[in-house]
Amino acid sequence: MMTEGIKRHVIQGVSVPVYCVAKTVADCFRFRNRIGVNLAVEALRDAWRNKKTTSDELWHYAKVGRVLNVMRPYFDNLA
Repeated sequence: MMTEGIKRHVIQGVSVPVYCVAKTVADCFRFRNRIGVNLAVEALRDAWRNKKTTSDELWHYAKVGRVLNVMRPYFDNLA
């Protein structure tokens, strides 16, 4: 779960691991009790409207993060 979705970016000659957008959205739903459901829904809405990720990527990382059933009603509301 923690190793999927990592992309490496080189910043000033240093390789830095950064999670992809879909993984970040799924993590927002995973930690919704700590950060709030509103923030998780806003992250999903922003990623979807600005076409930063695809529905397939969102479903994949939601499955990996075990939040598919939590994300489904919010995603269905957007689509």
